Amino acid sequence: MAAGLQVLACLARAPLRPLLLGSPMARLASGMALAEQARQLFESAVGAVLPGPMLHRTLSLDPGGRQLKVRDRSFQLRQNLYLVGFGKAVLGMAAAAEELLGQHLVQGVISVPRGISAAMEHAGKQEMLLKPHSRVQVFEGAEDNLPDRDALRAALAIRQLAEGLTADDLLLVLISGGGSALLPAPIPPVTLEEKQTLTKLLAARGATIQELNTIRKALSQLKGGGLAQAAYPAQVVSLILSDVVGDPVEVIASGPTVASIHSVQDCLHILNRYGLRAALPRSVKTVLARADSDPHGPHACGHVLNVVIGSNALALAEAQRQAEALGYRAVVLSTAMQGDVGSVAQLYGLLAQVAGAHLTLPGAGASVEEEDEQFHELMSELRLPDLQLREALEAVVGTEGPVCLLAGGEPTVQLQGSGMGGRNQELALRVGAELGRRPLGSVDVLFLSGGTDGQDGPTEAAGAWVMSDLTGQATAEGLDVATFLAHNDSHTFFRCFHGGAHLLCTGLTGTNVMDIHLLFLRPR
Repeated sequence: MAAGLQVLACLARAPLRPLLLGSPMARLASGMALAEQARQLFESAVGAVLPGPMLHRTLSLDPGGRQLKVRDRSFQLRQNLYLVGFGKAVLGMAAAAEELLGQHLVQGVISVPRGISAAMEHAGKQEMLLKPHSRVQVFEGAEDNLPDRDALRAALAIRQLAEGLTADDLLLVLISGGGSALLPAPIPPVTLEEKQTLTKLLAARGATIQELNTIRKALSQLKGGGLAQAAYPAQVVSLILSDVVGDPVEVIASGPTVASIHSVQDCLHILNRYGLRAALPRSVKTVLARADSDPHGPHACGHVLNVVIGSNALALAEAQRQAEALGYRAVVLSTAMQGDVGSVAQLYGLLAQVAGAHLTLPGAGASVEEEDEQFHELMSELRLPDLQLREALEAVVGTEGPVCLLAGGEPTVQLQGSGMGGRNQELALRVGAELGRRPLGSVDVLFLSGGTDGQDGPTEAAGAWVMSDLTGQATAEGLDVATFLAHNDSHTFFRCFHGGAHLLCTGLTGTNVMDIHLLFLRPR
């Protein structure tokens, strides 16, 4: 399988049980076959965005080794190349860069998640590891994707390296998802704890990644172009693995090599929206009060080349190819799936219902135009700029065979309980509940949601998969889906349900391009 990932169900020793109440063994076999195909597609999507191949597609040395080529740009090499990086995929990116650049690399500092080196070594992924006597110093921190003292030490080491560069130097910056938590350097007098508390409060109230990063940039020495400013006058090349909808370089890892375009008023608007302005610590008020709307100036990042080398769209394209090879009519719905996880679940449930009607009785049901109208309210709420709804519906209408609808993005969860979970497991559980409430016809439906980094929230799972009988099967096991959802306790649910067989566990993958959603519809 792609990249050798072993995408297995957690607690695999659990006894297999029928996936559909009252169904014969043939239906059970069909459901398990769908689950295996879903795992294969998820695996292929992750394999398409692993750090090594992406870096080698972007960087090259000329035959004489005197120039570094970054796509169509060339940079002179004369023992002047330095490297910094931060993010969940950066260890593998740095290993690939080290392999390619060799002795040209003078020094480097990277900040990566705690435990990732051991995890890659344990998984036998040597290509993700630096050489034994590497010139790149590795800091591990930000456990559970939360900034901590170790990540702060890494950020200060990165800043120190950048500030020591001259106009003759070239700084290669490796950036991937998770970079914000791994590069915390709050502007005094704001403390790391104060900034972390504010970020947690915003996230718990449903703030988007764009809103979180706007606040982070306003309070950071390195985000919002701060790293680029620290490295000036050296030339800076940033290679970016995107984990943000639309791939905006100013948002990914809070844009450390992109000048901030946000003002203090933008920050105050966000804080007002989530009812947090009145509760701000004095230190945060002090920093916001003295901040300029564009603290680094428009000229600050003119010495920077920002290049997006991998994204969710690339991962989805590979999964789509694999689905087509398996005989599915495959359509990418969106690479920008965002908004409240409950509304996203409703969208997938409605899609399954409409598709089920067409696949069960071709030509039956409302016209495509009428179906568009049914989706209007959800589309208005979710504001998905690239939703290929018509293409998906027409694919369903125009085929009698199996259909696979694919999407990517990063929905948000508004925390109401104190349970254990992550947005992928929460989405899967909500979709399972939606499917159980809707008439689906004679169609087997499976939904999978997984994080490409291999870690969904503070759990060991990447996500989960469900089928339309979830609620009934859970009830038979004494599990009430609504109660688990009310407590945001999706991980506990999936650990109990069928002995954990519906959890998707990959281990840390070494990459991160948001989430992958797969909706399978197969006529019986």
